[in-house]
Amino acid sequence: MKVLIVSDTHRKNDNYFTVLEQEKPDMVIHCGDAEGSEYALTSAADCPVHIVLGNNDYFSDLPKELELEIGPYRAWVTHGHNYYVSMSSEHIKREARARDMDIVIYGHTHKPAVERSRGLYAVNPGSLSYPRQEGRRPSYITMELGRKNELSFRIKYL
Repeated sequence: MKVLIVSDTHRKNDNYFTVLEQEKPDMVIHCGDAEGSEYALTSAADCPVHIVLGNNDYFSDLPKELELEIGPYRAWVTHGHNYYVSMSSEHIKREARARDMDIVIYGHTHKPAVERSRGLYAVNPGSLSYPRQEGRRPSYITMELGRKNELSFRIKYL
């Protein structure tokens, strides 16, 4: 199973449509700041699309957070701004452990990261529209679940 993880598209969706066509995922997780593009993002995909509320998603009825089961793994999806991710990932990882999660997936920083510590994956796809990491290349993550439920994450760039 392939999961496409994106965030912070901010209504600039061309890169999302390109990545969707390239990757052909079985599921999409969007970590917020779609800014009213929920219908376009969802209808373009031939798979389930899960989107959470970001700090710029005004007047939206998106959920603030989601808990998903992906194979045997428990994943918590949130934009991250309520967990001080701009300062560090420690608070959000502590909360994920308290919730007994295997994976926390978040956005907000516009900087991609995959961390693993003490059995928890902390995953941030960066931004497909307004990257902030060195080099400023639009980024996303693919998560693959193998036949024996082994997980792999890859940060990818356009």
